[in-house]
Amino acid sequence: MTTDQVLTGVVLEETTLTLDELAQACSVERRWVVLRVEAGLLATATGSAQEWRFASAELARARRLVALERDFDANEELAGLVADLIEEVQRLRAQLRAAGLGP
Repeated sequence: MTTDQVLTGVVLEETTLTLDELAQACSVERRWVVLRVEAGLLATATGSAQEWRFASAELARARRLVALERDFDANEELAGLVADLIEEVQRLRAQLRAAGLGP
């Protein structure tokens, strides 16, 4: 795969990605991911960067952060806050649907 190709596909819950795989899937540099983990914007298992594994939910979150930073020229803290709010709205909508109150 060349560096300008974008990975797409279905996210699988059981699948985890390494630091390099996550960076490649988001079309960002490895350092971008490290900075977001250090800032608490992306969750990973503890340990060194070589041991980090990212769940599929973190792939979706990382892609959202990239898009917010790129499309709205948001700094990483603002992108993290917006991503948190989007995820909370999604959780609340899922709860409403589960209670039979949503679309």
